[in-house]
Amino acid sequence: MTDTVGRLLEFRMPDVGEGLTEAEVLTWYVKPGDAVVDGQTVCEIETAKAVVELPIPFDGVVQELRCAEGERVAVGAVVITVVGAEAPSAPGVRETMQAAQQRQPVLVGYGVAPQAAKRRRRTADSTAGRLAGPGPVLAKPPVRKLAKDLGVDLARVLPSGPDGIITREDVHAASGAADIAAVPASALPEPVSPPGGGPRETRVPVRGVRQATAAAVTSSAFSAPHVTEFVTVDVTRTMKLLRDLKREPWAADRRVGPLLLVARALLAAIERNPDINASWDEKAQEIVRKNYVNLGIAAATPRGLTVPNIKDAHTLSLAALAGALNDLVDAARSGRTSPAALSGGTVTVTNIGVFGVDSGTPILNRGEAAILAVGAIRSRPWVHKGKVTPRRVVTLALSFDHRLVDGELGSKVLADVATVLERPNRLTAWS
Repeated sequence: MTDTVGRLLEFRMPDVGEGLTEAEVLTWYVKPGDAVVDGQTVCEIETAKAVVELPIPFDGVVQELRCAEGERVAVGAVVITVVGAEAPSAPGVRETMQAAQQRQPVLVGYGVAPQAAKRRRRTADSTAGRLAGPGPVLAKPPVRKLAKDLGVDLARVLPSGPDGIITREDVHAASGAADIAAVPASALPEPVSPPGGGPRETRVPVRGVRQATAAAVTSSAFSAPHVTEFVTVDVTRTMKLLRDLKREPWAADRRVGPLLLVARALLAAIERNPDINASWDEKAQEIVRKNYVNLGIAAATPRGLTVPNIKDAHTLSLAALAGALNDLVDAARSGRTSPAALSGGTVTVTNIGVFGVDSGTPILNRGEAAILAVGAIRSRPWVHKGKVTPRRVVTLALSFDHRLVDGELGSKVLADVATVLERPNRLTAWS
């Protein structure tokens, strides 16, 4: 590229939005001397909200990587310099030969210029070329984390997954490690000859999603006066309905489980008691009532707890709600939840029953008025039609912000959820 001489382009960490000011560089996909094209992913970063890939918005040759993997970089700081012929085409870029024009900030992971080149997919047949030359390595975030912990260079790992994707087994094979929970040596304290020969303590840096979660729950717990109410309900009919729903054509490619009907029951309860779907504006001293429901689902991921939400969940049919839940869970488990999906929630459901827990006192998601915890569904002796008989029973716990939800409102919402789950035909009667 002889016409690129003297034109140094700087790509800066984009504005990630949502009040975030920095991100951690997880993996570089390029090195100095590599050619890059507009739209090519050059690195993967982690914000307090999610893990996203960062595309570069112009063509050129990489001159320098300004930050290392594991380094935290402020928004606006230069992350990579490229000698290129194209003028800057996206925010976060400055050409040193001329002043940059004013542009709007780009949200990380949300596309590039309309003419951006499509990222080339690699197949298992191209393994040798990928190992020998530049280009992105295909691996999911949990696999990248495992490789980082084990000190494995993904660029030298032979992929066995579809389309050349590196799997956890590939990383273990490359490292020779047998322990799936291996911890990097740099994270371990000096050995003190403990019984059994292992380390007495392991220190794990608090960062990314876990750091954001810690700050959020601390703020929520000490700013909103929590009240939690409990109810135990017979859900035998709901479990029978689930068995029937699984035979519906739309259920073939979706997870149809208790969480789906719990979510639908909560939406019905909110429709009958809309004042619970609100937030507290401390500065304005106002209660902000939401005329829409962005339903949050607490999800445990390899990087910590996240609460993505389904936008306008109150408008969805049962089949559409099942599809949205399916997409939300898949994205959370793969670490690909977008920043937009993590913001704007109005009420949350957390399913602690999947861990075999009967009940708990959930902490409100910051800015929301209520959160519903669903315990494990168990067979228990229950009085049904005047006789003690085995029934499927679950305990629900509703925490709410007592500044804007009094005991009457909170109790009505919890009772309505219980009523729907005990007699799901009420959904038809209430609609």
